[in-house]
Amino acid sequence: MSSNHYPAKPVPGDRVAVLSPSSGLPGLLPLPHELGLRRLREEFGLEPVEYPTTRKMGSTPQERAADIHAAFADPDIKAVISSIGGDDQITVLPYLDRDLLRANPKPFFGYSDNTNLLVFLDNLGIVGYHGGTVMCELGRPGAMHPLTADSLRAALFTHGAFELTPPKETNGANGRWEDPGTFDSEPEMLPCDGWIWHNADGRTVKGASWGGNVEILSWLLMADREIGPVENYAGRVLFLETSEEMPTADEVYWILRSMGERGLLAQFPALLMARAKNWSFEQPLGAEEGERYREEQRQAVLRALDEYAPGTMAVLDVDFGHTDPQLIIPYGGQIEVDGAGRRIVVTY
Repeated sequence: MSSNHYPAKPVPGDRVAVLSPSSGLPGLLPLPHELGLRRLREEFGLEPVEYPTTRKMGSTPQERAADIHAAFADPDIKAVISSIGGDDQITVLPYLDRDLLRANPKPFFGYSDNTNLLVFLDNLGIVGYHGGTVMCELGRPGAMHPLTADSLRAALFTHGAFELTPPKETNGANGRWEDPGTFDSEPEMLPCDGWIWHNADGRTVKGASWGGNVEILSWLLMADREIGPVENYAGRVLFLETSEEMPTADEVYWILRSMGERGLLAQFPALLMARAKNWSFEQPLGAEEGERYREEQRQAVLRALDEYAPGTMAVLDVDFGHTDPQLIIPYGGQIEVDGAGRRIVVTY
């Protein structure tokens, strides 16, 4: 499992697929999508190619699988980038052709519900990239965050080591994508503290990463889909993040507890836990409430580790997943967690 293959990278001028393996939200909310496509062209020098379901709400799992197959099989397409996440990509997995994808490896970028496809590719031995969607990161109002742009550029175009940088600010409230005025200025940002190290004690852990969105992983575990025997994950670096659904601390603990009862949590010598998204239109928490939400989630994670994986080194509040800025995590790629130096170095 840990000897995954890094697919060849695109170069400026190449064509890249833009797919919606989960939800055709670009059809409902074209403003961030069009902005993201323009940035792909103008700032990254890539030519985005859309597929039949990219802007189609309510497409069937079979239709979305067909787009995935077409994008991976086309030799002129050099990378595959998701438009956004959703909530039903698990229904697409049974229609995917493992042999086709294995024979045509491409860098795939996505997170949230795209955890499904990232896990699937990992099982085929193909390194993917957790992050970097068209609507959210590329379509960010005002400008891409510099740390996001640097990380995405390195993940798209380079094959080397990349040290993740803790930001001094993180996302606050968002504007509505239906409103053109949202895109006149950058989103509200709030100051943030650095990463929190637990059990670091001078150790260094190196391993191939595994994980993604914790809610999606819980569904895969419930469906008994794409999750292998626990010993397959021994020595890997676990990375987890939560979504804009903002699960409670109890829900996060219960999921990790179930992973612990399965014997899964104890396989990982290191865990990177993302800075929790703590604002949504449904739960517009103020600064104090938002910090309380994050602290309760941190304590839930540490409680589960204490009970099921007390020796695991953890870094909390790392900026990946539903964060702004967002750092790209190679999925199945190498991560070095340097406890002594308080550094995280990924290999893109």
